[in-house]
Amino acid sequence: MQLRQRLPTASASTLVAGGITTLVGVVSSAAIVFQAARALGAGPAEIASWILALGVGIGVTSIALSLRYRAPVVLAWSTPGAALLAASGHGVSMSEAVGAFLLAAALTVVVGLTGWFERAVNLIPASIASALLGGVLLQFGIGVFTTMQDQFWLVAAMLVGYLLGKRLLPRYAVLVALVVGVAIAAAQGSLRGVEFALATPVWVWPSWSLHTTISIAIPLFVITMTSQNLPGMVTLRAHGYSTPVSPVLSWTGAVNAVLAPLGCFGINLAAITAALCMGRDAHEDPAQRYKASIASGAFYVLLGIFGATLGSLIAAFPLALISALAGIGLLDTIGGSLAKATEDADSRTAALIAFLVTASGVAVLGIASVFWGLVAGIATHLITRKPAAG
Repeated sequence: MQLRQRLPTASASTLVAGGITTLVGVVSSAAIVFQAARALGAGPAEIASWILALGVGIGVTSIALSLRYRAPVVLAWSTPGAALLAASGHGVSMSEAVGAFLLAAALTVVVGLTGWFERAVNLIPASIASALLGGVLLQFGIGVFTTMQDQFWLVAAMLVGYLLGKRLLPRYAVLVALVVGVAIAAAQGSLRGVEFALATPVWVWPSWSLHTTISIAIPLFVITMTSQNLPGMVTLRAHGYSTPVSPVLSWTGAVNAVLAPLGCFGINLAAITAALCMGRDAHEDPAQRYKASIASGAFYVLLGIFGATLGSLIAAFPLALISALAGIGLLDTIGGSLAKATEDADSRTAALIAFLVTASGVAVLGIASVFWGLVAGIATHLITRKPAAG
């Protein structure tokens, strides 16, 4: 009886939010992971091992950290890291790549242990943090309507289902949109079957070279920190969670290092998909939303175990359905972020500039726009803030 009382019980809304978080995170970027693995010479067995290592690593760590901090600590694989490997991995052996994965993971552990990254991010004003989150998510909200150009009836039906759900079943509005989307896609003949197959681990011994250290390990670490962990921290803070991120970074880096020989190239805090677990659609009570991230972690573990099925899973759903579902699920979060970003008149200009720079998608020196949005917002805040009275 005591054990049952200690274990969290999930509602349907948290299970749905967790499932959608995993679905959107995987389907939207798995193709890039496949390209990265192939660039390094991986075959089907190695690719399945990558998915196994990433899925289990993300899932187990998300569950453990969410239970530890009673907060929605949502992890994901490094999508920009996968893009880096896909672009720069040709000619690099799998052994050298694993060595680079280990080095990048070790740097993440060091950053977590020193705590400097978290201390720096905690200095960001709340309005700018909310603006950064809004800028990161804006394209997903716009995507709901741009996707209508190709799949009008599918997306429009999902949006109408969501709006009716908001009125009649607020906690399950996103689920209503998903059910409507699947029904329409099935009626259109757009759904495909999924073939289930277990993944088996493939171990690769690491090796190191100066070339892969400079061209892969250090860039992988930098872009993961700036493009993934930074917005991940911002997302937590913007939703009111004061979860200590330094130990989170240390644990993700440590798990990454352990699983690197199996193909775990980079796991980190999620940002865009994390917001799906932190909004009211996940649970009315913010203190209960960690259960959605636990559900997401459980789905990631299942995905990893059945890693060989991922290709057919991606092909099963129309891309328009996934894009629309992501945008619809983030509508409330986008609105809340913009409201928080602009509620303080004194910091409104700085927040607006941070939002616009982030939303622009501009990348300088290969660093994502969220970093430059942060720089622009802080600079504007320092220039325009009024001196304290007295």
